Amino acid sequence: MNGADSLCDTLLANDVSVCFANPGTSEMHFVAALDRKPEMRCILGLSEGVVTGAADGYARMTDRPAATLLHTGPGLANGLANLHNARRARIPVINIVGDHASYHLPLDAPLTSDIEGLAGTMSNWVHRISSPEDIVGATEAAYRASLSPPGVATLILPADAAWGDVEVDQPIRLPRPEPHAVNMDSVRGVADAIRDAPGEVGILLSGAAARADSLEIAGAIAAARDVRLFCEMQLPRVERGRGRVALTRIPYPIDAALDLLADIDVLVLAGAPEPVAFFAYPGKPGRLVRKGCKVLTLARHGEDLKGALEALRDELDVRQSLPQSRSPVLSDDIVPFGHLTEDAIAVMVAARLPDNAIVCDEGVTSARRFFELSSGAAPHDYLMNTGGSIGCGIPLATGAAVACPDRKVINLQADGSGMYTVQGLWTQARENLDVITIIFANRAYAVLHAEMRNVGVNGIGENARRMMNLDHPAWDWVSIAKGMGVDAAGAHSCEQFADLFESALRRRGPFLIEAII
Repeated sequence: MNGADSLCDTLLANDVSVCFANPGTSEMHFVAALDRKPEMRCILGLSEGVVTGAADGYARMTDRPAATLLHTGPGLANGLANLHNARRARIPVINIVGDHASYHLPLDAPLTSDIEGLAGTMSNWVHRISSPEDIVGATEAAYRASLSPPGVATLILPADAAWGDVEVDQPIRLPRPEPHAVNMDSVRGVADAIRDAPGEVGILLSGAAARADSLEIAGAIAAARDVRLFCEMQLPRVERGRGRVALTRIPYPIDAALDLLADIDVLVLAGAPEPVAFFAYPGKPGRLVRKGCKVLTLARHGEDLKGALEALRDELDVRQSLPQSRSPVLSDDIVPFGHLTEDAIAVMVAARLPDNAIVCDEGVTSARRFFELSSGAAPHDYLMNTGGSIGCGIPLATGAAVACPDRKVINLQADGSGMYTVQGLWTQARENLDVITIIFANRAYAVLHAEMRNVGVNGIGENARRMMNLDHPAWDWVSIAKGMGVDAAGAHSCEQFADLFESALRRRGPFLIEAII
């Protein structure tokens, strides 16, 4: 057995059974080892941003890591933008980055680079394998590091470690790391603050606290103690839809966010960091809570979030059977007509969303209304770009579809950010993934037009327009998608969009709708 075989066997023993890959020469022995393991599903991405973004989507839906296979430092660098989003989503990923044989590094061959330095910017844990004998222990450490607490772990695999012979025992299945226990002092402190400030407390939920079972508990607390429930501006995953307890999302526009939190005297964090403005704006605060607001932590990422909510419920003597505010049913009879707009698309998608769908939202400015409407849609999972590094939508939907092959995935995708990782459409076609991609074709970086106004620039000249508009020449997304092997059609009107969306819902496999707005 060589080192690459022992790495594969260790991953498989711990249910890491999907590898999103874009390999090169340094990884050929690992590719050969993967070829000998039919139980490992290997999925090719035509750019490393697709690879890392797909691993993100997969992990968000399974709560376990996929592996990525990347080619030396430049390959890792190409994938860093979506590793940034994965790190901000606080989900597990195991990167395997091939490198030159250890004895070749002093020659400074063209692909030699500081992989540790690159990996450290977007990884919670980095390790360079020193020999074939180091591989099993290092891979086990990477698995544990990816889950305790969940985050990005990066293994650097020199070629000679991969091809070197090694004798190893049967790989062992490691116990899955348990979340840290509930801190009862924190629970009691939060309970006291809720009692002391009725009607002026908010709870910001993320991670496992934003799943339906935890939302039931949070909803009971909110109903009994007049508490408001929030989720992050850029949320990793929330279980949403009719019959579920709905969260209010903190808005991206800073003035709207400040207004939303203006009357909150106590903000309780459950798996989420304190909310801050996405950027600094002249004359406006960076923190979104008002001055004097008390920010308390009930439980952090990596701790038992559901257990902390249960403990808080018990400490407050709240009965789970209390009536709660639940999302209403959104009528599917809503049929906008005429000119196609962003809002019309949001209405039609929310009204016709199938049960148990997965929505991946990188619509940026175009899809903002969808989240509000989706509280009354069919029960679904909702995923977003978490780090602000654009180009995650198509890969995120790809990974989610690999993770959940029996669920319809709908990608709300801005056109500008979609072009960053458009190669993901090819992967969807190759794997026959059940993804509907809706392109909001406004032919502009619309968010940048808004940000120019936010920073106080009201007059936009020719140079600025050329950096923010995408209409000379305009993209033809239908042709692009078909060139990638994905069937596609365009819609100029609400009637055309409704017909295409209904048709896409009835079929299986990837389909793209270019919504020209």
